Amino acid sequence: MKSDGMIESRRLYPSPNPHVRLEEIVYWSDGLRVKGLLAEPIADGKYEGIIYLRGGIQHVGMVRPSRMAQLASNGFVVFAPYYRGNRGGEGRDEFAGDDRLDAVNAVDVLKQQPKTIADRIHLLAFSRGGIMALWTAILREDITSVVTWAGVSDVVFTYHERVDLRRMMRRVIGGTPNNNPDAYRERTALFRINELDASVLIIHGELDEHVSVEQARLLENALREHNKDYETWYFPEYTHYIPPVKNAEIVRNLCDWMRRQGK
Repeated sequence: MKSDGMIESRRLYPSPNPHVRLEEIVYWSDGLRVKGLLAEPIADGKYEGIIYLRGGIQHVGMVRPSRMAQLASNGFVVFAPYYRGNRGGEGRDEFAGDDRLDAVNAVDVLKQQPKTIADRIHLLAFSRGGIMALWTAILREDITSVVTWAGVSDVVFTYHERVDLRRMMRRVIGGTPNNNPDAYRERTALFRINELDASVLIIHGELDEHVSVEQARLLENALREHNKDYETWYFPEYTHYIPPVKNAEIVRNLCDWMRRQGK
C-alpha cells in the first residue's frame, strides 16, 4: 500500500487568475487514489497553508477554481481534496465516514509544497466540509486554526433538518439515526471536541435553511464547555449563500484572522 499523503501525479489546471497557479493532484489516502485541487501564488515566497474542505456530495458543492484562486490571491497555498469517489477518484464518498481521512491526509499533500510554511496550516470549511474540518483538527495535532462557514457539526441534526438529503444519507451512511445510531454518532465530532486544540472561527448566516444556525450554536456550546479558543461571526441578514461583495470581504477578514492565530 502506498503511504498516506503520497502524491501519485499532478497536472496543470486552467486558472482564472494570472497570478495564481492551479494543479490537479492525485494522492494516496487510506489505500485509495483521491483527487484534489492545489492553488498557489505564482510570486516567489513562503506562504501559510489552507486546506479547503468543500461542501455537498459528489458533483453538488464541488471545488470551484474561482474560490481556490481567490484564497490563494490572499497569500496562501491552498489544497482542496475532492474526497474519495469524486471526479474519478477511487472509493466512495461517505459523508464524513472513512472519507474524513482524505481531509486528514490532504494536510500532508499541502506540507510537501515548497512554498508552504509547514507549521502554519489552517482549515477552511464550508457546509458539509465543517464536519470534515472538525475531524481533521481532532485527528491531527498540527492544525493552527479552523474556520467553519455555514458548517455541519452534527450529522444527526442534518438528517432531521434536511428532509431532501435523507434518502442520500440513508444510502451512504446505511440507514437512519434510529436504526443505525452508531454510524451517525461516529460521524459527529461534537463528542470529541475536547481533543481539538486549534483556534476555531464559526461563520454563519442566521437565515440559513441548508445548515441551520443551530448547528453553529451546538459547536459553540461544545467549544465553550471544553474551554476552547473560539470566535463567532453571525450574520442575521444572510442565508447559506452570501452575496459576492460581502463574501469577498469575509474571505479577506478570515484570512487576516488565520494569520493572527497561534502567535
